[in-house]
Amino acid sequence: YEYTSASLHRNVMFAGGPEHTSEARPFSAHDSKNPEDLWDYLESYREATGSDVISIPHNSNLSRGNMFKTVTFEGKPLSSEYARVRSSIEPIVEVTQIKGDSETLPSISPEDEFADHETWNPRSGPQTEDEARQSYARGALQTGLALGAELGVNPYKFGMIGSTDSHTGLATAAEDNFWGKMGSSEPNPYRSRTQAQYSSSGYAAVWARENTRDAIFAALKRREVYATTGPRITLRFFGGWGYVEEDALSPNLAATGYRKGVPMGGDLIQPTGTQAPSFLVSAVKDPDGANLDRVQIIKGWRDAEGKLHERVYDLVWSGDRRIGEDGKLPAVGSTVDLDAASYLNSIGSHSLATAWTDPAFNPEDASFYYVRVIQIPTPRWTTYDASFYDLEEIQRTPPAVIQERAYSSPIWYTPQG
Repeated sequence: YEYTSASLHRNVMFAGGPEHTSEARPFSAHDSKNPEDLWDYLESYREATGSDVISIPHNSNLSRGNMFKTVTFEGKPLSSEYARVRSSIEPIVEVTQIKGDSETLPSISPEDEFADHETWNPRSGPQTEDEARQSYARGALQTGLALGAELGVNPYKFGMIGSTDSHTGLATAAEDNFWGKMGSSEPNPYRSRTQAQYSSSGYAAVWARENTRDAIFAALKRREVYATTGPRITLRFFGGWGYVEEDALSPNLAATGYRKGVPMGGDLIQPTGTQAPSFLVSAVKDPDGANLDRVQIIKGWRDAEGKLHERVYDLVWSGDRRIGEDGKLPAVGSTVDLDAASYLNSIGSHSLATAWTDPAFNPEDASFYYVRVIQIPTPRWTTYDASFYDLEEIQRTPPAVIQERAYSSPIWYTPQG
């Protein structure tokens, strides 16, 4: 069910069936608008039933800085117990959905050329830099490193998923099959006039050992999950201390990944010496979708002085492009025909894989790493509507073209001692 406190919405998911859930009444915002009271209730449910439950924050981009605060709901300093409870109850966060993307913003990540993706109406979003960092996943992941150093527990150690947040019950997050948020926003010639800001997004991907309720819930708990903005991209991400380029060519890359390291959502244990961590990444396009432009790793870290940093690395990409003197990879180009609302897979790659070692690793710096996969440009759903209904140019609400993506859950490194 959904716990709906103003701009602090959570989806509550129970591991057990009615044999456990029938013993509990859903805790709602009518009981308390303070999410900490929800967590206390869910912890009590765990103790009373012996069954597990998690809470998944969503729409953090519209929380006005309240989703990932550095104080409690009542404005008090955070405690280690707060961090323990939150990290246990909320192991994953939704980073993309119909009301926009919650990965990052240009104000948080000014050097990131892909930061401004499906950004929701600025009047509804964060108004200050602090609000932005406390509303978006990348800012929260960085803040978590600082809080982890202070409290001994990182309250913002979360995996990332996508979901639609539609109320139709339909899995229609593809740009060319977008059925809107509610029944009233099903395809019609007029919906883009008032609903163009809606995003055709997203999906949650789970790496479970089997297709059972228990196995899927266990994967959510261990954060072995990733988000996509709509395409059914297949993404693998592992971290360790000994991956080499040949591992990316393995006929069973996943087996190699598990054998030599940890999957997305995991933790790297500090080795002896100053060896840098290495990562194994594989991305495969949606079988019915667009080719891939590039695969990136986003690294965030806290240095010895307590300052927070981030950097985006291009790991592997399509074509024969080369990183320029400015450190940027040239754009992949575009095959989009706006009038026809179509594109060609004559650019990009079907799949991309590589092994990568952090070239700037400092064993004293707490850090996280997550993968972002970028597709080639494709028409946005509003462009499909404009073409299908033969709408006038004035109704082609920008952006007419987008680059869909997938986000892995992070892998964390924490210095020992």
